[in-house]
Amino acid sequence: MEDRRKARIGTVSGLALLTGATALVAVGGGHHSIFATLLLGLLATGMAHSLVTEIQRQARRRSAGGWSRHDTVNSVLLACWSLSATALMPFATRPVRLLALVLAVGYAVSCAYFVVERRRAVSSTVVPAPSETAVLPSTAAVLPELSDSAPSA
Repeated sequence: MEDRRKARIGTVSGLALLTGATALVAVGGGHHSIFATLLLGLLATGMAHSLVTEIQRQARRRSAGGWSRHDTVNSVLLACWSLSATALMPFATRPVRLLALVLAVGYAVSCAYFVVERRRAVSSTVVPAPSETAVLPSTAAVLPELSDSAPSA
């Protein structure tokens, strides 16, 4: 059970790192052909989609304890990736600065989205559906004053 929890933390952080690194290689990775640049850009876009899907899956999971340590770690890691992308801006070329800005905003929005979705999932309570064999209350139980009266003809 503990191994699966560790995997949950690594999945969001790993996807976030891979998405940013792939986009960085596509933009500032040297002399690529246009085909390689487009392919890396599409790969980064696909990984960004996987990151959003994983954030949704982890934020919407059911847990008995509510907000846990793993949720805090996921949100802190996403915030750290946003800060790392922001710290990259002053030392880079113009295209990499632009990418760093996009990554910083993207990671910050992902962190906020995770926190909002997780809080929503924790606060929602599961209301059990009524069973099909539920018996409706009798009229005597609902209206006790009518149960004492005799029917009139």
